[in-house]
Amino acid sequence: MGKELFGTDGIRGKAGAYPLDPATVYACGRALGDLLGGKGRALLGMDTRESGAQIAGYLAAGLEDKGVQTVLAGVLPTPGVSFLTARGDFNLGVMISASHNPYEDNGIKVFGPQGFKLPDDKEHVVEQNMLNQLKAGVTPRSAALAVDTALAQEYIDHLIQAGAPAGQLKKLRLIVDCSQGAASQFAAAFFEALGMDAEVCFNEPNGRNINLGCGSLHLDKLRQRVLDDGADLGVAFDGDADRALFIADDGAEVDGDAVLLLAGELLKAQGRLPGDRVVTTIMANMGLEKALKDRGIAMVRTQVGDKYVLEEMLASDSAVGGEQSGHVIFKQFANTGDGMLTARMVLEILSASGAPLSELRKKLVVFPQKLVNVKVSRKPPIADEPRIAAAIAAAEQELGDRGRIVVRYSGTEQLARVMVEAESQEDVERYCSEISAVFERELGVNGAG
Repeated sequence: MGKELFGTDGIRGKAGAYPLDPATVYACGRALGDLLGGKGRALLGMDTRESGAQIAGYLAAGLEDKGVQTVLAGVLPTPGVSFLTARGDFNLGVMISASHNPYEDNGIKVFGPQGFKLPDDKEHVVEQNMLNQLKAGVTPRSAALAVDTALAQEYIDHLIQAGAPAGQLKKLRLIVDCSQGAASQFAAAFFEALGMDAEVCFNEPNGRNINLGCGSLHLDKLRQRVLDDGADLGVAFDGDADRALFIADDGAEVDGDAVLLLAGELLKAQGRLPGDRVVTTIMANMGLEKALKDRGIAMVRTQVGDKYVLEEMLASDSAVGGEQSGHVIFKQFANTGDGMLTARMVLEILSASGAPLSELRKKLVVFPQKLVNVKVSRKPPIADEPRIAAAIAAAEQELGDRGRIVVRYSGTEQLARVMVEAESQEDVERYCSEISAVFERELGVNGAG
């Protein structure tokens, strides 16, 4: 069943506007309180956006009106909310963040008592409750909250202790881009505790500079710093630090696909890869599938979204999974993607191999791939759009087993995403252009749609 408010990763939009206006956020808090049966405790965390505290106040008021006690952890990475919800005396966790989006946006991500993101059926129940409240009319109010600073330190201590002991890690020179986001106040102490020589940058958030020309979507400045400094690697987080991308010592980008290959290889060698299996999404490069197969490791694909990766990992008892975008889940230590944990594991991989990241990354030979985002006026089922469906089918037939095409709508933005992967760059460009053009004509904001 389709959802109106919840997308791929919770509720997201412009702060102050529907569905993040006071009434809807307050209704969300009340609906989450109903989900808990009007009892228990909820943990709230947020990234560095200026709108975070206001949203937290309306959420907390709604929860408290339903009898749920609310605790604010303050600025904290999304995986910290997941960890603390599962480990602490909390029945629900809520992260206020729009991840990699600009500061004007914000969002609400919800975690159940085990630290897992809410499944689709429970999101639907919450959403229907919210819509019913809005239809009946609600008068929002805000609650005052004090920050419990001890909670964040508990999460950081957990990360420091995860994996190989810090004393076994090789001391490396790192450049760390915090994206002016949730990792800003934690990264320096974290990497110092691991014994690294880390230079931390983009760690002075002011409420409006999160993801602004920095972070995992803007790697050029980090790349230049790594090359100028002669560093061993660069690490880039996104706004809520639930993912990490890397720059190798030669300046090359190292994404989630490469991390999954290197992690799968190491865990298998250590006898810690149940079923010799890695879980990823439909967006993973065909080169990853081939490289894993060559190493005797199976690859399972899910729909896009790290919560769907985790669901498959739980069902198949898999140890590692993630997304090309840098969300990587190490199930032994986390129930969601965690950028700082992923960075720690990459340090462990480098220490175990003794090789630089510039050499290790070459183990993944990627197929040419291109992703085009097309702004659309609406998002009908693709199968119901005959010209679009026909263009996709024709391209798939011509490509055969020489490539793949993945077309989907964004769960958080008014976009159609067209991804083409093939043995040749020529095929990639051709089919990506042809399918995108059909979307423009049929559904584009300036087209017939």
